[in-house]
This record gives sequence, structure tokens and C-alpha cells, in this order.
Amino acid sequence: MVEVIAQFAWWEILGFVVVGLVSGVAAGFFGIGGGTIIVPCMLWLGFPIQHAIGISIVQMMFASVFGSAINYKKGLLDLREGAFIGLGGMIGASFSGVVLSLCSELVLSVAFLTLTIVSFYRFAARSKVGTSENPIRQGWQKRMILVLAGAFTGVFAISLGIGGGLLIAPILGYYLGYDSKRVVPLSLFFVVFSSVAGSFSLYHMEVIDSKLFSAAVLIGCCSIIGVASGIALIARASAYTHRIALLCVYCFAIVMTGANIADKALG
Repeated sequence: MVEVIAQFAWWEILGFVVVGLVSGVAAGFFGIGGGTIIVPCMLWLGFPIQHAIGISIVQMMFASVFGSAINYKKGLLDLREGAFIGLGGMIGASFSGVVLSLCSELVLSVAFLTLTIVSFYRFAARSKVGTSENPIRQGWQKRMILVLAGAFTGVFAISLGIGGGLLIAPILGYYLGYDSKRVVPLSLFFVVFSSVAGSFSLYHMEVIDSKLFSAAVLIGCCSIIGVASGIALIARASAYTHRIALLCVYCFAIVMTGANIADKALG
């Protein structure tokens, strides 16, 4: 792998390290895969969108596995709930390679932008209208929501190189009444399953090669350091502070996706 990494310029390698650290902090603090940060950065470094997505999905495995292990050790992760949302994530993400091959980048970007805006509204509106009037509490209904949320998010999020935490948070918050800090460990655990399934799907569709895999591994290793920092930060942050910070990430995703769509439309 060292020989493959040597094919990159020094400034590219430095960029991989910085992006890995920053995306890792975001993964640990917000429960997202980090793709919201990685994909735009990879595009800025000159990678085509398909390669940027492939790198993002592979590196997610590192941050999500490490972060979930820490969350479980600290008693923050409910494996029973995580298993159902992870199952849904694997089902949805397994179609990511097919989605990428059938849909244009513009169609996927517009779909993701629409979903993100709706998610942002749902999550922001909770401060005014609260959760659903009757949050789902019964066991089988709750498990069904977890599976469906994971499957729905896995299809769209992994196809765009995004872990899915931004889409899962408002779904679980609205229908199950979870606050943002409770959603984070579940979202990160979801990314474990969705990133593994997505990586196999993209490899099967020949989107990922050895060079891209090496870049993703370097970013993933650096993201592990960031994840530990992000989890430490969330333990100190209040629910209100975490909520505001998460809304800012929503805004970042909306602006970056919108700018990418506008650039392609004008180009």
C-alpha cells in the first residue's frame, strides 16, 4: 500500500490526513460517516465524483467501527436497536452500486438535496412543534421504524458517499422521540453496516480500485484519531449546543450540494 500511496503528490497526502482528522471529529460528534466533508474535499482535490464517493464509503468503515466500539464501551450504544437499524442499512446500501450506475450524478444530487432540506426542516421544527404527537413506543413498531429508516437512508446516503446520520436523525427524532445525542451512537453504528455493504457494492461495480482503496485507508486511519476527539466533545456538550451544531452541519450539506448542482447546471 505504501507504494500505491507514493503515487500521490505530497499535497494530496497532506490533504488526506487533514480531511481524515476533520471527518473523524464529525463522525464522533454527530454520528455521521463524514462524507458530507470528504466528498466535497475530494472533489476540490480533483477527484471525479464516483471516486470521491468510493473513497468516502471505504473510510467510513474505520471511523464508524472505532467510534461504535467506544460508544458501546461507554454504555452509549444499545446493540438491540443498533442491530435493526444496521440490518436496514445493509439492505439499502447493497443497492448503492446499482443506483450509481443507473442514475446520473445530477439526479442523485437533487434527490439528496431535497431529502436534506426536508430533514433540516423536520429537525429544526422540533424545537417548536416537538416530536410526533404519538411517538412510537411498542416493540415491533419501533423495530420496524429502525429497519425502514436504515434501508431508506442506506439507498440514498451511501450512493452519494454520505454515512446517513443527517437523514436518520430527524426520522428517529420525529417518529421515536429520540433527542440528537441519543441518535448519534445509533447513527454511527448504522454507518458500520451501510459502509461495508456499500463498499462491496461499489467494488463489484468496479468503482473502487487499489489506488483509491489506499487513499481511503489513509484517510480512515487518520479519522480514527478524530473520532476519539469527537466522542470526547459530545460528552461535554449540552443537548442544545449539540443540536445547534448539528443544524449547522445540515446547512453545510445543503450549501455544498446546492453549489455542486448549480455548478453542473451552469457548466
